[in-house]
Amino acid sequence: MRIARCAPAALRATVLAAVVAAPFAAPASLAAQESSHGRNGLDVTNYALTLDLPDTGATIRGRAVLTIARSSHADTLRLDLIALHVDSVLVNDRATTFVRDDTSIRIPLPAGGNDTLAVAVRYAGAPSDGLIIRTDSTGRWTAFGDNWPQRARYWIPSIDEPGDKATVTWTVVAPSNRRVVANGELLEETPLTDSAAPVAMAGGMTATTERAPRTLTRWRESRPIPPYLMVIAAAPLAYYDLGRSACGRSDFGGCVRQSVYVLPEDLPFLPGPFAQADDIVNWFSRLVAPFPYEKLAHLQSLTRFGGMENATAIFYNNESFRRRTLSVGTVAHETAHQWFGDAVTEETFADLWLSEGFATYWAMLWTQHAQGDSAFRAGMAAMRREIIASPVTVARAVRDTVETDYLKLLNSNSYQKGGWVLHMLRAELGDSAFFRGVRAYYLAHRNGNARTDDLRAALEHASGKPLGWFFDQWVKRPGFAELTTSWRYEPATHRVILEIDQGSRFPPYRFPLTVQVRDAAGRSSRTTVQVRPERSQHITLPLRLDAAPASLRLDPDVTLLASFTER
Repeated sequence: MRIARCAPAALRATVLAAVVAAPFAAPASLAAQESSHGRNGLDVTNYALTLDLPDTGATIRGRAVLTIARSSHADTLRLDLIALHVDSVLVNDRATTFVRDDTSIRIPLPAGGNDTLAVAVRYAGAPSDGLIIRTDSTGRWTAFGDNWPQRARYWIPSIDEPGDKATVTWTVVAPSNRRVVANGELLEETPLTDSAAPVAMAGGMTATTERAPRTLTRWRESRPIPPYLMVIAAAPLAYYDLGRSACGRSDFGGCVRQSVYVLPEDLPFLPGPFAQADDIVNWFSRLVAPFPYEKLAHLQSLTRFGGMENATAIFYNNESFRRRTLSVGTVAHETAHQWFGDAVTEETFADLWLSEGFATYWAMLWTQHAQGDSAFRAGMAAMRREIIASPVTVARAVRDTVETDYLKLLNSNSYQKGGWVLHMLRAELGDSAFFRGVRAYYLAHRNGNARTDDLRAALEHASGKPLGWFFDQWVKRPGFAELTTSWRYEPATHRVILEIDQGSRFPPYRFPLTVQVRDAAGRSSRTTVQVRPERSQHITLPLRLDAAPASLRLDPDVTLLASFTER
């Protein structure tokens, strides 16, 4: 999601060689697991969602059939659904009573356990959020799903939690002049011959009135995704084919079909930033693992975020198309989410950085791949300045278990600092172990959920290094390293003594520090020293120098999240 807003030159080849050499396999201790968290032992495994969209206005009619895996003896299912009228509920095709309040439906279940139930909910009304129904600037009717963080509940009866992932089938009936796009693979587009609509009349009678021609469209997402990624678009969208990507590197075999859907007047903008979409998917599928879904569509949408990573159907803000401001960086960020956030989803929003931090850093890896190391280092330095300037970073940890207004988690901790945590892990472990660990983490939790400790365990396994200290200081507490430094040359020993003071706002940090020493003739040498978690220390650089250096440069590759003040 985007809010409407290092190494030597040979590193790019080194990164690719390191990650491609490793096989696509997770260690046995990290065996693949799929989410089965649910609610009180009740886990939705599939949604079959049928929607009838209006010609005008905002009233929808829906039927949701949920397949429920019951692993306990729970006798009541609570579904999230805000405000909409519920007409009926069936459990295993039998009508049942239910208790309705403003935010949920409580449904009694038959006695039993360790079984599968089918729960059907028929409902109607005008969603106040989640499904954004509006007319655009030219008066055209549009509808776009906009569910993050927990707004699916405004139009989908669901267990609206990131930890409850399920497959989904969409069956949408809409006016034929609106194209319907949704998650997964397109199964059917069928014009309907009967366009009559029921109209309520006095005395409980109904009559019919003719509607505009209508089309039934069916999409199927066969991989489990959280409700916040389950979306449709219904609008007068034009189709632009980007071709096929990552051939031989798709979970479905063959190639990944990519496309863009835009309002017709914005077709001249294309391919625009999507000219590199093919290379982005190819690169990420080599860097991580095969692309996890049936297709990848990019859509112009009338929604709140600059970009939203809905699985297989990324939504980008309308204004970025109109003003021609949509960037390749945003496309890379949202595409990276297909692996991190979509296929591997944070178990709770406290671990949102596992989604946004990964997408942020992977977009920077794309910059390194496409533009080179200098652009990459400049981008990481800019992110570091944003982190240091952010009051959120000072006050809260990256893994934020306190904040309950999840929209406030869209901050510099989840994005920039989360990306920097990954950057420092890469520097700490080296490219081979880092990417091997990330790949193992991904494969272990693909189509399921993960926590911060799952990533730590995968990286420890890949590197053979304990990383509890690293996650404790960079992920579980606020801040960054604040360094005040000075140095002196000792002629008697031909050594440089580096003095480091860590500020008092945060506990002192432990980290490797690279020092570049330049002599009077312009020659340079490097060394890396280990800085202890102490307020003040003196470190003798392990370099023999015949004369005092002309200069010292700390962290020349931009791999440490710190502020630097020279005394």
